[in-house]
Amino acid sequence: MPPKKSGAKPSKSSKGEDSGDKGSKEKKGGTTVKVRHILCEKQSKCLEALEKLKAGQKFSDVAAAYSEDKARSGGDLGWMIRGSMVGPFQDAAFDLPISTVNSPIYTDPPVKTKFGYHIIMVEGKK
Repeated sequence: MPPKKSGAKPSKSSKGEDSGDKGSKEKKGGTTVKVRHILCEKQSKCLEALEKLKAGQKFSDVAAAYSEDKARSGGDLGWMIRGSMVGPFQDAAFDLPISTVNSPIYTDPPVKTKFGYHIIMVEGKK
C-alpha cells in the first residue's frame, strides 16, 4: 500500500505515537481520547470563537462563552471511545496532538457535522 501523504494535513506537532505504520488513523493514538469542543450551530459564531482562541484566550473560557451544547463547562466531553463519535468529529479528534486549555492545538477550520460546527482539542489519549 503506498504512503497516504498528500500534504493536505499539516501536523502542528508530532507528539502522538507515530511508531506503527499499520493504518492512517490507528497510528495516532489508542482507542480513547479526552476531548473538549466548542459547538456552534452557525459557522459565523464558530469563526468568532476561533478568533478568540487565536487571540490567546483559554479554550475552556471560549467554550463556556460560545458553545451551544451541554458540555458548556469548558467544552469538556471527557473520555470518548473510537466509534462513539460522529465520523468527521472522530477523525479530527484522533488526528490532533495532545494539548492543554492554556495552550490548545485545535481544529482550524472548524469541523462540520450534523450537529453544527466544532472546534476540537484533545487533552489525552490512551
